[in-house]
Amino acid sequence: MKLARRKFLHLAAGALSMPAIARAAWAQTYPARPITIIVPFAAGGGTDTTARILAERMTASLGQTLIIENVAGAGGTIGVGRATRAAGDGYTLSLGTVSTHVLNGPVYPVQYDVLKDLEPVALISAEPLLIVSRKDLPATNLAELIAWLKANSNKASSGHPGAGTAPHMANVVFQKQTGTRFQLIPYRGTGPSMQDLVAGQIDMEIDPTSNSLPQVRAGRIRAYAVAANTRLNAAPEIPTVEEAGLPGFHASLWYGLWATKGTPKDVIDKLNGAVVDALGNPAVRKRLTDLGHELYPRDRQTPEVLAAFHKAEIEKWWPIVREAGIKPE
Repeated sequence: MKLARRKFLHLAAGALSMPAIARAAWAQTYPARPITIIVPFAAGGGTDTTARILAERMTASLGQTLIIENVAGAGGTIGVGRATRAAGDGYTLSLGTVSTHVLNGPVYPVQYDVLKDLEPVALISAEPLLIVSRKDLPATNLAELIAWLKANSNKASSGHPGAGTAPHMANVVFQKQTGTRFQLIPYRGTGPSMQDLVAGQIDMEIDPTSNSLPQVRAGRIRAYAVAANTRLNAAPEIPTVEEAGLPGFHASLWYGLWATKGTPKDVIDKLNGAVVDALGNPAVRKRLTDLGHELYPRDRQTPEVLAAFHKAEIEKWWPIVREAGIKPE
């Protein structure tokens, strides 16, 4: 009986240890199949471009294809919601911004918690917004743009990627600071809104640099100022808002990468290593900085820094968004 009992306890102990062993073995073999990065906006915008640049290098680092899935709508909440409902196995990630992972929270009746239902992977970069217009708008500088908007009160239009996003908030603050009034037109991402701006269907945007700068360089739209206190290294010819006559109007977009809640730490570490490798690659760095991105230093590219930064941004912005009374469109 003692031998039987000893054998039983031995087998029971072995059974209890199996999940831990299985998890460790699984993490060691991860990734064994392609990984999906959900981008919560339509293809062609700044977030989509950033994800594709990173995914290309991460594919080489991880040895598996990273597939970009554009899930647009409701200011990015549909895509983020899908990411929170995915299995916590490291095969579904979400790449988002302050718009999708902070500002949307108090605007939309979301069924998820961006802090509790996601695992931070890495803080990636930040970029200021640009004040831009259709190329034939009769204003050659920011002062003239503001005067034109006042002369066309409630007739002009500005596009943005959804209620509660950073460009939307920037438009709201811009109107308040300049005393202008114009129509705010929501889109399913910055890509579609930029298409309409280039086509002359809307008049202006306050837009992520990565989305608008290529169109400025191509001469398809006009840039008035960068919403920051320093000029862009990628486009030093564009004045700051201080230089253009709108001091203090600063608006930027930061990017992060998240996995679903419950993703094993070993998997998070592998993903973080792939992001760090990508951001340290000279070709990737050049592509991102040419689009106006400012990359965070290596010691800020950790899951822990993203977690703390994410929480601080929510505590900062949610009261402001609620006070502004922004509602879904």
